Amino acid sequence: MPHLDVPGARLYYETDGHVSKPALLLIHAGIANLRMWDPQISALAAEHYVIRFDTRGFGQTSTDDVAFSNRADALALLDHLGVARATVIGCSRGGTIAIDLAVEHPDRVAGLVTIGSGPSGFPDTELTEVEDARFDEIDQAFAAEDWHKLARLEAAIWDFGPLRREEDLDPEFVSTAYALNRVNVVHAEEKPVSIPLEPPAYDRVVDIEVPTLITVGEYDMSEVLAAYEYLVATVPDASGCIFRDAAHLPNVERPADVERVLLTWLTDNSL
Repeated sequence: MPHLDVPGARLYYETDGHVSKPALLLIHAGIANLRMWDPQISALAAEHYVIRFDTRGFGQTSTDDVAFSNRADALALLDHLGVARATVIGCSRGGTIAIDLAVEHPDRVAGLVTIGSGPSGFPDTELTEVEDARFDEIDQAFAAEDWHKLARLEAAIWDFGPLRREEDLDPEFVSTAYALNRVNVVHAEEKPVSIPLEPPAYDRVVDIEVPTLITVGEYDMSEVLAAYEYLVATVPDASGCIFRDAAHLPNVERPADVERVLLTWLTDNSL
C-alpha cells in the first residue's frame, strides 16, 4: 500500500488512471476517508490521473502530535507524484482545504470543485433548533470520550441531514455512511494541530481565477447551504449545482448524478 512520509506523518494515498492524463486531486470529507470517492473513480480515471489520500486523522494515514499544514501535505503528494497542476475536488472539510490551496498556491490549481464546503474564515451562522439539539448530543459524546458513539452521531447528522430520518433512506447508503466514519475512530487519541491559512480564504476567494464548480446537497446543514450561496455569488468564475435528495455526501448518496455533473463540467472547461 503506497504511503508518503512527510514531516510527522505517513500519508496513505491511491492513484488511478494514466500519469499522462490531466490530474485530479480528491480530498475527502471530515466524516469519511478516501474510500468515499470509490463510486466516481472508474469514470474519472478514464480520462484523468486521479489522486486521493487520507488526510491526517483519517483512514490509513498515521500522524504524530505535531503542527502541520493540510495544504503542505497536499502539495507534498503532488510533488511526490510529479504533478505540477491539478484540478482539486474536495468535499466538506476537504473542500475547505481545496479552497485554501487555490488561494495560497494558485499556480498549482487548474480547477476547483467543492461539495458541501465553505471557505476558511466563513462567519458562524445561527443553527436551527434541530441542529442545535443534535450538536448538543455530539458534544456530550465528545466530553464522555465515547468515540464510537461520536462517530455515529456525526455521520447521522451530516450524511442524512437534520431534516431527514435514517429509516426513510436507502439502507445501503446508511450502512456506507456509518462505515466511512467508523474507521476514523482509531485516530481519536491523535492530536495533530492544523495550521490555518492566514489570512483565511473568506475574503480572498474573489481572487480565484480558475474555473470553479460549487455544489451542495439540498438537505445539507443550514450553515453549509449559506456557504454555498456565498461562494456561488463571490468566486468570479463559479457555477453552482444543488444535488436533490442528498445531504452532505451526495457523491455517495447520488453517485450517478455527481459523476454526470463532474464529467460534464470537466469536459466543458477542458480540464
